[in-house]
Amino acid sequence: MSLVQSVDWVAIAAPVIAALAGLALLVADLFLPPERKHLLGWGAIAGLTAAALSLLPLVGDHRATFCLTDTPDVCSYRADGFTLVVQLLVFGGAVLTALLSVHDVKETGLPAGEFWFLLLSSVAGAALLPAARDFATLIIALETASLPAFALVGLRRGDRLSAEAALKFFLSSVVATAVMLLGVSFVYAASGSLHFDVIADGLAKTDPRLETLATVGVALTLVGFAFKTAAVPFHFWVPDTYVGAPVPIAAFLSAVGKAVGFTGLILVTLLAFPAYHDVWGPVVAVLAALTMTAGNVAAVRQRADAPHSAVRLLAWSSVAQAGYLLVPIAAAGWSDDPSRAVGSTLAYALMYAVVNLGAFAVVAATGSRRIADQRGLYAAHPLTALALAFFLVNLAGLPPGVIGLFGKVAVLGTAVDAGLGWLAVVMALNVVVGLYYYLRWTAQLFREPAKDAAKVRMPRVLGAATAVAAVVALALSGAPQLILKFADQALL
Repeated sequence: MSLVQSVDWVAIAAPVIAALAGLALLVADLFLPPERKHLLGWGAIAGLTAAALSLLPLVGDHRATFCLTDTPDVCSYRADGFTLVVQLLVFGGAVLTALLSVHDVKETGLPAGEFWFLLLSSVAGAALLPAARDFATLIIALETASLPAFALVGLRRGDRLSAEAALKFFLSSVVATAVMLLGVSFVYAASGSLHFDVIADGLAKTDPRLETLATVGVALTLVGFAFKTAAVPFHFWVPDTYVGAPVPIAAFLSAVGKAVGFTGLILVTLLAFPAYHDVWGPVVAVLAALTMTAGNVAAVRQRADAPHSAVRLLAWSSVAQAGYLLVPIAAAGWSDDPSRAVGSTLAYALMYAVVNLGAFAVVAATGSRRIADQRGLYAAHPLTALALAFFLVNLAGLPPGVIGLFGKVAVLGTAVDAGLGWLAVVMALNVVVGLYYYLRWTAQLFREPAKDAAKVRMPRVLGAATAVAAVVALALSGAPQLILKFADQALL
């Protein structure tokens, strides 16, 4: 077998640019005086924008790199429609996170060079992951995205909540990775390969003596990704991690971090384990039902006047949304066209990323982590209040939040088409439960302000981040079919 590799630099340009930009900012931090450190943030935004623009030549063009020359169909990195959609989500979310972080880094005194290096390193790993077509590349990308995130969560030195959040996040992720690696080792023993295509063929013809080993390997690998996607019962790290992290990093984890976990789950189930759909299909369906229910019940219990109530509610909301995102993956286990079923997950993920990042942007812009402190926000900042209300009704799936409604209908449709009527009913009931806490928060924005309410400051850069998210959400609500058609092209 030849070890000569062919490399398509256009195909790998996006993660490479993000990684090089991070290194450049770390070096530049050594030479910039303190009063000019803020320029690093704008350099990070420029680097992320350049990485996103480097994806344009790949639109409508499927490329592969790192392929064995005598087996050109077996590649470790493939830039196809699926990769492009997820990478656009990653870089779009990263740019908005960077906009939110410019003010936060300056005001809280976070070490600028380290912060931007860690953020861009995590983004590079997240951009690499959707193109992975073997377990070695997948795990390297997953850890490259995760390890900097631990440091970002705990970067506020001397803050007890931040340190505790980073420790919980780190321990849960390490356990998930250990379980996943054990599962992958079993799969390798049963199939003799780490490449997804070869594994799929090998598991379809597994020696009966190795069938138990393969089944256990598949199950353990799924457990590892259940941690990464914050599926119940592996969701316990989410609320404390979001509360302890800087708000922009909590937003990053809720959108980009979640996309990483779900992308990996889609790749291993559809590409590596199709022969075991009767194993992972029911498991993912049950996880979806439990996750959306636990997230919504916990969100309903949040009190507006409790410390960090806005961040905690968004954290539990993200757990519930993870349950919705699992539904199309479960449906793929029974579907005749699993790739199209998973397209609904990507469409919903794109919608969720826009409006959830927008909600976090408003929390960061108002400088308050309590819902009670946003009471009467409309009186002081009407446009910001209207933007937050729009984000929340999208998360709830109510008009005029058209993209939220379309996303939930698309997800429900996959469950019905796959014959999972019970799961569709569970999701419909959970959507109704979600209406309560999303609308309760929305109502707070338009009530009379409390007499002792603190004055809300609105830094320009945070207002700009909120406006960007609102404009994108409004544009997609005007033409929701665009996001559905775009995600529909992401076939594996």
